Amino acid sequence: MANPVELVVVGAGARGGTAYASYALRHPEEARIVGVADPDPLRRERLAELHDIDDSRCFVSWEEMMAAGQLADGAIVATQDQMHVEPAIAAMEAGYAVLLEKPMAHTLEGSVQLVQAAERTGRVLQICHVLRYAPFWRTLHAVLEAGTIGDLVTVEHRENVAYWHMAHSFVRGNWRNKGLSSPMILAKCCHDLDVLVWNLDQPVKRLASVGSLMHYRSESVGPEIPLRCTDGCPVEAACPFSAIGIYLDYERTFPGTRQRLVAAGKDPEAPEGWPFSILANDVSRAGRRQAIETGPYGRCVYRCDNDVVDHQSVLMELESGASVTLVMHGHSYEERRTMRYDGTKGTLRARVDPDEIEISLYGAQTERITIPPSPTGHGGGDEGILHDFVRVLRGELEPLTTARVSLESHLLAFAAEDARLSGEMIQMASYRARAEELARQLR
Repeated sequence: MANPVELVVVGAGARGGTAYASYALRHPEEARIVGVADPDPLRRERLAELHDIDDSRCFVSWEEMMAAGQLADGAIVATQDQMHVEPAIAAMEAGYAVLLEKPMAHTLEGSVQLVQAAERTGRVLQICHVLRYAPFWRTLHAVLEAGTIGDLVTVEHRENVAYWHMAHSFVRGNWRNKGLSSPMILAKCCHDLDVLVWNLDQPVKRLASVGSLMHYRSESVGPEIPLRCTDGCPVEAACPFSAIGIYLDYERTFPGTRQRLVAAGKDPEAPEGWPFSILANDVSRAGRRQAIETGPYGRCVYRCDNDVVDHQSVLMELESGASVTLVMHGHSYEERRTMRYDGTKGTLRARVDPDEIEISLYGAQTERITIPPSPTGHGGGDEGILHDFVRVLRGELEPLTTARVSLESHLLAFAAEDARLSGEMIQMASYRARAEELARQLR
């Protein structure tokens, strides 16, 4: 049996430290984490303890790690959106294959630089478009690839973001402000756009987009609403966005969670995992209480510095003439992607969690496909991408996708945001030419 592939982690937060690095704990025969770089001492020390990483391989910054020479076969780069480009390029130049958290970059220029670096160094650069690696999405892709419903005519893809997730990540959290992270259509929907690029298998000819920040703003409430949920808010007990109801008395928002934690032998007073692990390193009731009294996640959703949209629609026309609509919104009662593909032979409807696909062909009985649930994130996609990345590093298979392929979905996201802001229809041929010209300037 081959030795486990050795990996280092740059950014030991929820994605790098938990979603991806945990693969090595479940599959020690396949992968081993041998180094970590993170400015937060608690995250750094926690990952080092879990993976028995020597102190000499624990770094405060990615610069320190890269200065130490190549320590492993691959690097998982999971820093914040605006901190992807430099460490990923440095890692490739140092000899690492790189697994890079999405989005690949928060700008078109950064995205182009990453593709150039991967092709210049000859290193593997896989973007964490994890949906491609989940059983549900692979099954959906296989049905479409087989031509089961004929030639595509219309596609509707909805990213329904639950109200509490919107409040957590895009109003109070790290992705609330596009100046600090990315436009929401990129931060949230580069997954969805990547799946569409994969499934449609033909270029987008042109696109338009509309959307705005309609609800999560100060004008939506009166002056009696305080800055924090813990400041004696008169409507806190009934507010679905209450930080007390989401993070402290979490049964209000997530009914049955306490019972499930007890059944799993875990402490219900210290709930583990996302979103609680993002709220505070100390997830005890006292730690969570302090976090919402003093930190960003305790702010009223109408009193934050958020400016990303809470809804956006993108209308795309394919080269074939087929039309595609992507709808993203942060007001859903449940967290669920839903989609409909209409073809010249029938219709495919699908939804995530539970993972179900329904195929209705002309004159035929409807077929239903149910994909068993996965215990790991993104319907098994987090597990799947690490499994494939390890096999790529071992030379056992070619990457399912490349940085250049990932660039296309990012181009669509950047074009959609430009279209939303300008009110114009974007011709994608000229937009791709813009990226090519930028690439020439950067050489």
